[in-house]
Amino acid sequence: MAALPQREPFTQRINWVDIGPFIALAVLIIAGVIINPDFLSPTNVANVVTRSAFIAIIAVGATFVISSGGLDLSVGSMAAFVTGIMIMFMNAMVPSMGANAIIAGMALVLCVGALCGLFNGLIVTVGKIEPFIVTLGTMGIFRALITFMSDGGNIPIDRSLREPFRPVYYGNFIGIPIPIIVSIVVALIGAFILYKTKFGRRCAAVGANEDVARFSGISVGRIRTMAFVIQGICVAIAAICYVPRLGAATPTTGLLWELQVITAVVIGGTALRGGKGRIWGTIAGAVILEMIANLMVLSNFISEYLVAAVQGVIIIIAMLVQRFSKQP
Repeated sequence: MAALPQREPFTQRINWVDIGPFIALAVLIIAGVIINPDFLSPTNVANVVTRSAFIAIIAVGATFVISSGGLDLSVGSMAAFVTGIMIMFMNAMVPSMGANAIIAGMALVLCVGALCGLFNGLIVTVGKIEPFIVTLGTMGIFRALITFMSDGGNIPIDRSLREPFRPVYYGNFIGIPIPIIVSIVVALIGAFILYKTKFGRRCAAVGANEDVARFSGISVGRIRTMAFVIQGICVAIAAICYVPRLGAATPTTGLLWELQVITAVVIGGTALRGGKGRIWGTIAGAVILEMIANLMVLSNFISEYLVAAVQGVIIIIAMLVQRFSKQP
């Protein structure tokens, strides 16, 4: 009688790329407590998460762009540009609309952000130019426009609007700062679209293999263009939350945000080559970056002026992890 074949024991493979951001977050929290006991104080935690909200919101949009095989280097300059447009519009509307100019400004900036994303997307898809080159160009365009609009200085928000607008950044709901709530809502919507809709699945399919996606009947150009539009809307939402913090738009607004956004997305487990997106990993990545910057301020190990250098090292390490980790 032939012996029955032995059943191999069930083993669940751990995907370190997916859970890595959350492990890193836990390690940083432990390190923060060891370095400075005040690290986990409610005030400091709220400050860290609130400051990370802007990058987290933009990074949700970047997750769609990158998972569809694109890249957007213009997000920081776009943020400065749409912020300037919003403030100039609100200031002009104050005499006729009063505090309602804030609502009108918010609606306008969402439209402008979507149009900026559409502009990037159409050049990439219709012009058939690499996203890296396109957004490198629009990065310069948006930055030049805000510099021109501000005449090299700044565009301050009207004094009568500062107090009504202040709660958008400094306010809270049931004790949770408004920017954190906004970032969570954006992440929830982003996660639903990416994981539960045809558009989200098609984003990943386009990023994984453009030719196969096209042969499957997917409109590659439309999917990638819509991903850039989502990116522009996310930039606009971040700008709305950011304006009350500084009260002005300047040529340096959003400087190096593109580095932080891409780093947050890559840390979060989204494949830079496309085909895979992780919204909640992206959120964790944004918090990790701000937490590292906070630790550098609270400790004397590394100068806080080297934050950008540390972020550069982090994105290189994250790419090496992706390179040598087998993707599912």
